[in-house]
Amino acid sequence: MKKIYILIFSVMVITSLSSCANTMDGAGRDVSNAGQWMQDTF
Repeated sequence: MKKIYILIFSVMVITSLSSCANTMDGAGRDVSNAGQWMQDTF
């Protein structure tokens, strides 16, 4: 039973970390695009 809990916890941690990485990557691209837009506008 303890092994099942460890497996479920591990899957949850891996899933949340991969989601975080994708979100941060997207946010970085958004900030970069906003900076490029500001440079092109002014």
